[in-house]
Amino acid sequence: MPDRPTLTLTEASMEEIKHLVSKRAIAGETVLLNMGPQHPSTHGVLRLLLELDGEEVVRCIPDVGYLHTGIEKNMEAKTYIKAEVMSDRLDYLNNVGNNLAYCLAIEKLTGLDVPPRAQAIRVILTELQRIASHLIFLATTGLDVAATSIWMYCFRERNLILDIMEMCSGQRMMTTYIRPGGLWRDVPAEFEGEVRSFIKVFPSRVDEYEALLTKNPIFLDRTKDIGVLTQEDALSWGVTGPMLRASGIPHDLRKSQPYSGYELYDFEIPMRSEGDTFARYIVRIEEMREALRIVEQALDKLPYGPVRSDNRKYVPPPRSELGTSMEALIHHFKLWTEGFNPPKGSVYVAVESPRGELGVYLESDGGPKPYRIHWRTPSFTNLQILPLIARGHLIGDLVLLIGTVDIVLGDVDR
Repeated sequence: MPDRPTLTLTEASMEEIKHLVSKRAIAGETVLLNMGPQHPSTHGVLRLLLELDGEEVVRCIPDVGYLHTGIEKNMEAKTYIKAEVMSDRLDYLNNVGNNLAYCLAIEKLTGLDVPPRAQAIRVILTELQRIASHLIFLATTGLDVAATSIWMYCFRERNLILDIMEMCSGQRMMTTYIRPGGLWRDVPAEFEGEVRSFIKVFPSRVDEYEALLTKNPIFLDRTKDIGVLTQEDALSWGVTGPMLRASGIPHDLRKSQPYSGYELYDFEIPMRSEGDTFARYIVRIEEMREALRIVEQALDKLPYGPVRSDNRKYVPPPRSELGTSMEALIHHFKLWTEGFNPPKGSVYVAVESPRGELGVYLESDGGPKPYRIHWRTPSFTNLQILPLIARGHLIGDLVLLIGTVDIVLGDVDR
């Protein structure tokens, strides 16, 4: 019986990849291997076309698009208010941050003000979301190197954060809690107590994670000097977020272009110079500690007052008025059925998501629906660096390298 080929490709597929792989692959000196798009360890529906010399990665070609949802075009078919629910579904580990970026763009386009209390609550929830996202990174990274205990510990703390999200919005993940001009509603009375309980317990839990991994010789062997990304390459490829800061560039939009009142808070930008997988792990660990500092400061100075703008041209009236005021009821009905008409123009707003720069380009033609929405998502940009940092490493390191980029495929395919 003849030997089975390593990879069966159609003639069309072979013509398509001839210009992407080396002459060694075409000559049969190296092996072409499909990884995905259903591979359980690729952190989403991602296909990698690998060229291998034994177990060494010669070339790695990411192939995206398997999760394409058309969110941008679907948002353009809805009014500004109704389109927001789709922003939760982009980076599903940064739902609150997606809402914030979209609402900031609308507020910039329309000139909407946001009350101080709403600003502080936005910061608290966004930083809690950052911690929850980094916990998923830590949990999956642990699994990628066979450290199963860390998975359960990280999800234990993440559930505490999701409980707080559910308390505020009624949803654990797809909250749509931040709205143009403020918030959906004020936080419940028990909010502050639950957040303070989390602040009290979380630092010792981070110490537990580090006790398990940071000096673990197996973890060090799997992460030190693996996937090194230099400053020059990081800048050339437009990398942002923890990957950029782990390569020695202290760029963070919360510091360089403050939004939502971040200039009021004292926090540091964690940074390393090595640019390897271990450095990216350390940066995210320290970012969780700094996020907790911001949450505590925002909670300490949380002001009283309204949580929504009183600009009735763009913001629905309070729910309490609907049962007593016919004008409020009509206004509410018209906003939710017809929408509002912002002035013509275009804006770009960017926030610092757990993965890097998350930007929204929003263009208005004066109608109730966005003329154009485009998302600049960090996962899509950061994924492009994978072929560079994977080259020369073993295929056993590849899944860990995908994890250290920390992609979310919903953030890649839009």
